[in-house]
Amino acid sequence: MSTTRQDLHGPTRRPLAHRERIDWHFHTVNQLICPGRGVLEVSTEQGSWAVPAHRGVWVPAGVAHAHRAHGPSELRSLSFPAEVNPLGLTEPAVLAVSALLWEVVEVLSGPEPPQGEQAGALEQVALDQLRRAPALGLRLPTPADPRLRDLADLLAADPADGRSLAELGAAVGASERTLSRLFRRETGMSFPQWRAQLRLHHALTLLAAGRPVTSVATACGWSSPSAFVEAFRRAFGTTPGRHQREGRPLR
Repeated sequence: MSTTRQDLHGPTRRPLAHRERIDWHFHTVNQLICPGRGVLEVSTEQGSWAVPAHRGVWVPAGVAHAHRAHGPSELRSLSFPAEVNPLGLTEPAVLAVSALLWEVVEVLSGPEPPQGEQAGALEQVALDQLRRAPALGLRLPTPADPRLRDLADLLAADPADGRSLAELGAAVGASERTLSRLFRRETGMSFPQWRAQLRLHHALTLLAAGRPVTSVATACGWSSPSAFVEAFRRAFGTTPGRHQREGRPLR
């Protein structure tokens, strides 16, 4: 993996086409990214984070990462010195973004951003809001064990694959017991939890691309559209149809 350094000098705003990718890079500053629309997927060697519009993702200084847009998107970001880390995070995290923080990012990354004292005051407001921003459980850990990686590749290629862990183990050359132990050790999740997270990540990207809810439910392996709607509601506090129609901020 080739990683380049990208220097950031203040707020940025960049439109991204569907499936557009920003390749591996790192910054010497901390970065707060708030996608304007669509879903932004942030990847590191340790995992990936699906970031819907009206949420944010904190990317600590020095962490190599890549981005991919799902649906037309817009990357809006603020940067802070490496020593300014209000949440003390050492890896990316998806954050609940308050309406006030969203407006501050919108103004600072806009076409005519404020300068001088006004910009400094707004950055302080952003930091104050960040200190109160809860981190959300939207991380999909990337396992290191080769057998788990092979299994993860199978399910990433087809999230609707309904094979049991024992059946998948036969495909990758490991027992169900071994894989179950490895999942908990390397991802902090059980296999069912990890697979559910994978399916939710995939569902967000398909919804951003405009796929119908019933089609997304089938493509991601839910037994019925109603089961998908309930799982999505539990995870995000709204239905997939409403999220897709309105671009509603997720809780």
